[in-house]
Amino acid sequence: MGTQPVDEYCRAIETYLTRKNDGHLIRVVGPSFELVSRWAADGVPIKVAYQGIDRYFERYYRKGPRRRPVKIDFCEADVLDVFDEWRRAIGLTAAGGQSSDDQEASSHETPTSRSMPAHLERALLRLTDVRTRGAWDDRAGALDQLDKLMDRMAKELEAARASKSGLRGASRLAVIARLSELDAALLGLARAGLDADELAGLERTAEQDIASFRDRMRPDAYRAAGQAAVDRLVRERFGLPTLRY
Repeated sequence: MGTQPVDEYCRAIETYLTRKNDGHLIRVVGPSFELVSRWAADGVPIKVAYQGIDRYFERYYRKGPRRRPVKIDFCEADVLDVFDEWRRAIGLTAAGGQSSDDQEASSHETPTSRSMPAHLERALLRLTDVRTRGAWDDRAGALDQLDKLMDRMAKELEAARASKSGLRGASRLAVIARLSELDAALLGLARAGLDADELAGLERTAEQDIASFRDRMRPDAYRAAGQAAVDRLVRERFGLPTLRY
């Protein structure tokens, strides 16, 4: 979002909602305008708002044929959920921000809802999809490096499955550390697949997305959030999984 005026933000949401409603125009006016304006004021990036709208529509379609057009008000909970996920993913907080050390500590304190084998299997499937659909060019042996990374992931998955009682203690911590290393390697590989102009474009988008938080965060936390925002955009660009656990 960045410096995008509130009225432009609201019109962009209206246009996107119209497209999701198969061309049926639902105006963002009155209370709906106030609602979307609050998203803009709170720093919800426009793409994050779109993802929240998508999430609502996906659930709506699962219920069967649509009976009426969707108003933007119905999407609020999903937009705020995606916004909260986005903030946590890049280390933004409601007030003040975290340092990179704080982010690292909190990430280890938050238990995952997915088991280690399930996490590894899902990540490996996503990597296989990246490999088979040719997500990036073979620059500097990128495909060979990706194959090696997938082999390492497969070995970690096999080890996790072989442990009848599950990975525990030092073994579990070692796998978590290796997954963080692999995740960093994957992002480095993805960045190498971008040309300078495309990477610069992602960096500008990341800066725009977090610009409204600059005055609320310590400088070190803001820089870390900016880097994390770029990483998130790189993942989206190639459809990459998050390997760290």
